[in-house]
Amino acid sequence: MTNLRELFPDLEEALRTELEHKGRLLQVPAGKVLLQTGQNIRNTIIVLDGLVKLFREDEEGNEFFMYHLQPGDGCALSLICDRTHRSSAVTAKAVTDATLLVVPLEHTENWMRDYRTWYYFVISTYRKRYEELLETIDSIAFKNLDERLEFYLRRHRDTLGTNVLEITNTEIAHELNSSREVISRLMKKLAEAGKVRLLKNGIEIVKL
Repeated sequence: MTNLRELFPDLEEALRTELEHKGRLLQVPAGKVLLQTGQNIRNTIIVLDGLVKLFREDEEGNEFFMYHLQPGDGCALSLICDRTHRSSAVTAKAVTDATLLVVPLEHTENWMRDYRTWYYFVISTYRKRYEELLETIDSIAFKNLDERLEFYLRRHRDTLGTNVLEITNTEIAHELNSSREVISRLMKKLAEAGKVRLLKNGIEIVKL
């Protein structure tokens, strides 16, 4: 199966074999919603290729960006669910075309008991997401919106591995729970300060 040994070099060979046999490859297009808030979680989702974002969504459809899943990452919420099929508190959406490995919870629940490396993978995933959420909370609690915007842009640059972000002010406003007008004004200030360059279809980070 695609990249399993490369993406998960620390897993036992037997566990990688189980992933191949019991997981289902799923090709999804950019923009596809993979998990909806309130939906019962029946499978563990692991990203093999592409980029997925997780965000909170309120009753009015406003979004608040939480973090990205990259190749080799698993959805932390689905990793610790059992066969009681608990409902999701977040929404997951493909940012790019993506290849996912979807594994029924009955298998991942057993792997927590049978494979020590799977247990470590789940724990390390949760630790990583916890640290990212602490950074996000800090940016909300202790920073002004202009600082939060710079934090948001830096995180996206580091995640995507590029200084050119194909994202609109409207999308940024959605994910920072602000308005397009406010984000546009702040982006203009960043451009005037030489920190970013405004492009026709996105933003180039110059110095943040």
